[in-house]
Amino acid sequence: MGRMLEAEQLAQDVGRVLTRHSNSVGLKPDLRGKKILITAGPTYEAIDAVRGITNRSSGKMGYAIAQAALEMDAEVTLVSGPTALAKPQGAQCVDVESAAQMFEAVQQRVSNCDIFIGVAAVADYRVAQPSAQKIKKSAETLTLELMPNPDILAYVADLPNPPFCVGFAAESENLMEYAEQKRLAKKLPLLVGNLAQQAIGSDDNELMLFDDSGSHALPRADKLTLARLLMQHIAQRYKGAGR
Repeated sequence: MGRMLEAEQLAQDVGRVLTRHSNSVGLKPDLRGKKILITAGPTYEAIDAVRGITNRSSGKMGYAIAQAALEMDAEVTLVSGPTALAKPQGAQCVDVESAAQMFEAVQQRVSNCDIFIGVAAVADYRVAQPSAQKIKKSAETLTLELMPNPDILAYVADLPNPPFCVGFAAESENLMEYAEQKRLAKKLPLLVGNLAQQAIGSDDNELMLFDDSGSHALPRADKLTLARLLMQHIAQRYKGAGR
């Protein structure tokens, strides 16, 4: 009692109030009451008791999208791999570590969501036989057998009655070509592409949106600004699809 809220929480709460006012007077599309399931952050695949395979994703983009969705009055569930980020106030947060755990968490919740946004940098492979104990160093060459992880986005998009699916593609080259190929292969209404070397670990980014009407650039900005613009585009596409 009497202790002031953390500045970050105050900023988030004030932002939601202002955005809700904008929604109420028709200044932007809102997603009031819609259930949005978001995956964010990296995954961690164990090699042994102390080592693992992961990637450099910070989770910042996924967390910013969760915040932007909350500002549009959506009900947000955030399934997150290991990050150092504060949880978005108002979101139901589910912490996971491996791709298999993230897949299970999504499977348990996807039937109850209207929109699925797969932002997480999910490891494509895991170690086939991780060791329960630390592997001792030796002069011998160590070989790890890797096996593919489940494709969470493809699973959700291929459900008999899927939610509106938004995918992410982080490429290091040929973004326009590879991102559109991924969107068409997975039959997604919207895919968000970016160059990994420009985004990972950064507080800002630039995005390219791919949908049936073509490609749309979101110029470089901080990730929360981009997330708000992206959520407006998602809301428009979602309602345009007759959802």
